[in-house]
Amino acid sequence: MIYLFQKRRWLYISLSFLSLFAVVILPLFWSINPATASLKKSSTIAIEKADLNVSLLNQGRELYRQGRFAEAANVWQTGAKQYQIQNDTLNQALSLSYLSLAQQELQQLDNSQKSVSKALELLKTAKPTPHAIIWAQVLNQKAGLQLHTGKANAALESWKQAQKYYEQAKDNVGSLGTQINQAQALQNMGFYRRSRKQLEAINKKLKDMPDSQIKVSALRSLGVTLQSMGISKESQDVLIQGYKIAKKIKADNQVSSILQTLGKTAVDLEDPDDALVFFEEAEKAASNSQDKLQSRLKQFKLFADYGVNSHATPLAPQLFRQLNELPPSRTSLYSRINYIAALNKLENSSQIVPLNNLGEMLAKTVKQARQIEDKQAEAYALKQWGEFYRFTGQFSEAEKLTQQSLDIARQLQSDDIIAQSAWELGRLHKQRNHNKEAIANYTEAVNALKAIRTDLVAVNSDVQFSFRESVEPVYRELVGLLLEDKPTQNNLVQARDLIESLQIAELDNFLREACLDKAEQIDKIDESATVVYPIILKEGLAVIYSKAGEQLSYSIINKSQSEIEQTLRQLSGALNPVSDIRKRNILSQQVYDWLITPLENQPNLKDTKTLVFVLDGLLRNIPMSALYDGEQYLIEKYAVTLSPGLQLMKGASLKSNNIKAVVAGISEARSGFSSLPGVKSEVKQISSQVNSTSTLLNDSLTEATLSTKVKNGSANVVHLATHGQFSSRLDDTFLLTWDGQINIKELSELLRNRQSRQSRNIDLLVLSACDTAAGDNRAVLGLAGLAVKSGARSTVASLWPVKDKATVALMNSFYQNLLKPGTTKAEALRQAQIEVMKNTDFKEPFFWSAFVLVGNWQ
Repeated sequence: MIYLFQKRRWLYISLSFLSLFAVVILPLFWSINPATASLKKSSTIAIEKADLNVSLLNQGRELYRQGRFAEAANVWQTGAKQYQIQNDTLNQALSLSYLSLAQQELQQLDNSQKSVSKALELLKTAKPTPHAIIWAQVLNQKAGLQLHTGKANAALESWKQAQKYYEQAKDNVGSLGTQINQAQALQNMGFYRRSRKQLEAINKKLKDMPDSQIKVSALRSLGVTLQSMGISKESQDVLIQGYKIAKKIKADNQVSSILQTLGKTAVDLEDPDDALVFFEEAEKAASNSQDKLQSRLKQFKLFADYGVNSHATPLAPQLFRQLNELPPSRTSLYSRINYIAALNKLENSSQIVPLNNLGEMLAKTVKQARQIEDKQAEAYALKQWGEFYRFTGQFSEAEKLTQQSLDIARQLQSDDIIAQSAWELGRLHKQRNHNKEAIANYTEAVNALKAIRTDLVAVNSDVQFSFRESVEPVYRELVGLLLEDKPTQNNLVQARDLIESLQIAELDNFLREACLDKAEQIDKIDESATVVYPIILKEGLAVIYSKAGEQLSYSIINKSQSEIEQTLRQLSGALNPVSDIRKRNILSQQVYDWLITPLENQPNLKDTKTLVFVLDGLLRNIPMSALYDGEQYLIEKYAVTLSPGLQLMKGASLKSNNIKAVVAGISEARSGFSSLPGVKSEVKQISSQVNSTSTLLNDSLTEATLSTKVKNGSANVVHLATHGQFSSRLDDTFLLTWDGQINIKELSELLRNRQSRQSRNIDLLVLSACDTAAGDNRAVLGLAGLAVKSGARSTVASLWPVKDKATVALMNSFYQNLLKPGTTKAEALRQAQIEVMKNTDFKEPFFWSAFVLVGNWQ
């Protein structure tokens, strides 16, 4: 456990470390909020009619700000009709524009589209000519809706139009807001470097602006956008800049929200001590009771998540009283839901706040949701109420309420609520041994999660939706259900597909976009390959084996999750060459027996030549080639490769006479990274072996030069011998160039940006000097993300730094074998590893097993 409260740093120290919490912003609502800002400006221009109509629009705005979206929609709908009767086209368009906003919040996307389209039609025919600010606002809302529904290209064009109108109205803030949103659209379209350059230009403009409330709002919005795109370093700098200016000009109304966002960042970075500092400072800086309450609620959730009962216990009754007195709004309803969810994590929670009181609060929350006609909040509250009854053992009531929640979610077609409610209903059935019903509910939950596929943390920022807490368990628990009591082939197929889907979900969440499309079933690519699917469950380790033309088979290791993970951690540490060899061999043989022995005992799988591993959890940290059967390492018996699942790009073996390579590396110390003296020899020797179209060493390896060589050349192999790091955090996964770092998304754009249509993808990407982030148990996820996102059909990379001589020897042997006719990439790597193991001084697995092949092995 992390020792909360043992490093209570001062705020000014903490600010130098942290980056912003990952949030996907609805592009209409950047921090100052172009939509909200426009509500103020355009209304003063357009509304010149009767006081009654002005009152209606103001009433709608106030209801909207309170989170009472259905009521706001009704008011604006009434206003639109009245303006139509009065032939007031401008204000009718404005009302429809506002109505579109409320409909988006209510997930009425078709109606929202109709409202904003009608508003634009009215503006085209309105007399006198509508003011530019009204055009800007409506176009801004249209673009946000387009991005939300996956039409990034159209959204980009709409925001460009909106920018022109904002500039025509001399609204610099609105113009900057649309530019930030354009960068988000570019990101969604895959133009990562263009997007980043635009954001850097915006940041420069903001630095040149005089300090003001508007500047603080814009900086905070820019910081949030940068973080949502995985550019945390820049987002940290921008957010801290905004914080300092807010303090300087005494913009107290913004200080608290900035600190809360920084606190969320620290939570995301698994640094609860810094998070607590930020939340406490946010509470002190709060200029209104709502911000103060939200800061305290975040502190309470932090205590609950880390099991710090001594601090959570006195806070819980205070928060209960405050939350129970709040008037109905979406914010107050979700605050109660999150409060009860956090409270349930505490030991003896029923003794902290009486169960009757919690039940009454949930009943009140559902009643108020119905009162303000907020179906989403009602569904969430019913789900939480059902979970509360499951917690108290009242299963019939729990099932009834959860079913109501699921019914509403289905009506709304709200996949995030469906996922949670169906999962909760599945858990209820599982707990009552109704496995058939449980499997149906879990399957519905998984299908809903697949439909979301983007960064699930951001599906609804008002309700906590953690990937680790709310997504992974759904998949794992369903696999466990399917494998109970001698599973059928259909169950095994579904379980295998679930394991692959979990891999995809993890990578989508890591990359913060749904970028993976099904290519080809793995076991149909190579009849001599067997695919091994292990998955770590609470009740044990399940392994499914798949081979073309054969029925699926499986094995179950009946050990607890903690025992399995402890063994894997010990083996990972024992790979260090200074460790006890006997202990390492015992641990390695143990894992071999779990994963490989059941396979070797099956006669129909004995002709396997290649093992393809779709690894899960801590197994990703173990180089499969180093598993030991007591006499031989696995690599001595089989070619070994890794795969993220179904996402395997088609591609034939590299022909020995058709290898064209860009070979690059940095041997000198650079940007705080140590020198790699062997790189110069590695680059020289590989360039002489293969048909090298370009050789880049040290200062010639810049991002621009590499981009040009890949873009304009015909290379099908890219070999990069430079420092790199894999991490479970997107922004901490990168490759070093002479002039900086290239992150995953920039590398992807660089490698995919080929002029020759006949050579769209790189066949082989080699990263020979990479490392996994220290202390990050899920760092290998970064390798899988890089391998998939780069677009390369195959990637060879090192999991940790290896001595120069060992790397040079292994890489030379790898290319020598690859150049032999008919040799697959997996076999070439296998022969190279055996060569290093048997014919050099680097016999220990540490030196040769660090290199892994990900993707197509042929």
